[in-house]
Formats: sequence, structure tokens, C-alpha cells
Amino acid sequence: MAPRILLARHGQTAWSLSGQHTGRTDIPLLDEGRRAAKLLGERLRHEPWSGLAGAEIRTSPLVRASETCELAGFGDRAEPWDALMEFDYGAYEGMTPAEIKAGRPDWFIWRDGVPDGESLAQVSARADEVVDRVRSADRDVLVFGHGHILRAIGARWLGEDISFAARIRLDPTSLSVLNWAYGMPAIEVWNDTGHLAS
Repeated sequence: MAPRILLARHGQTAWSLSGQHTGRTDIPLLDEGRRAAKLLGERLRHEPWSGLAGAEIRTSPLVRASETCELAGFGDRAEPWDALMEFDYGAYEGMTPAEIKAGRPDWFIWRDGVPDGESLAQVSARADEVVDRVRSADRDVLVFGHGHILRAIGARWLGEDISFAARIRLDPTSLSVLNWAYGMPAIEVWNDTGHLAS
């Protein structure tokens, strides 16, 4: 069996709730985000995942992702990985899309990028680093990260340009699975938040 990658987006923070771009600002989870992280962990301990005993666990070093990983029950097995850090939004850090569009009405992050931050090419290269690592692994990999970088990983897993990430949104504490179908990279599960219904 070729390895799969499971993508876990971090739980809710004050800025994800308000829609502010949260790149490298290291803010903690809200209580709701902590509760959701525990529910994600419960889900992964049951079938069909059964705790992912043989999987490699990686997390963004930013606290909202590493805390989600810890609360989900994988902190003792996880290794931090800078490639999973969120997009560096530069001058747009902390701003909402509406605030950005007040000055740039046609702005679209997946086409235009951000000033004074990471380029789309740099984000794409980090996503490729993750994809290449998983494809060369001999086991499944579970990663805890952030909305935009995980969407970029999804796009690049499929062999699409990073702009495809605009079409595959991710909610806080969602679970996604990138797998294979007919020998081709495929999406098995995307943006699944069924565990949050409990």
C-alpha cells in the first residue's frame, strides 16, 4: 500500500473566528478549539484509524497546531516540521480579506500573493517538500497544520498548481485524507468535521 497523508487543521482561534489572516503570529486555541481537538483525537483512536499506531506524526511548531496535536493525543509521537508552518502573510498579517480588499478590490491571495511575505512559489515549494516526504515514506503520515498550507499540500498532492487550493477550503479541526486511486494521487476525504457533531 502506498502511504497516505492525513491532514488535521488546527482548532479555532480568535483570529480564525474573526477571519484574520494568521500566518506566523503565534496565538493559542480558544476553548472551543481545545474541545474540538479532543474530539478529533477521539475519532482517530477509533476505527478505521485505531490510533494510527504505525503512522509518522508531524506538526507545525506554531502553538495552535502543536496544541491541537497534543490535545488530540499525538503530542508524545509528534515531530515539529517548519514546512507545515502557515503562509507568511507579510503586510497582510492580522488583516481580514475585507480589509485587504478595501485597498485592493481585485485581490485574490492564490493569484496575487502578499506583499512583504512569502511568495506563492515559496509556499508551493514547502507543500512539495511535504508531498515528496510522504511519497517516499514507508507508512502513513498524519500532519497538524494550518488552513492555507494544508490546502496547498492538497493541490500539490494532486499535481495541480497551487492556485487550485482556492477550490478546496478547510474548516478548523477538520480531517482530510490524501490517498491514491488507480495509481493516481486522489482525495479520499476532504474537510470532514463529522467528529465535531458530538
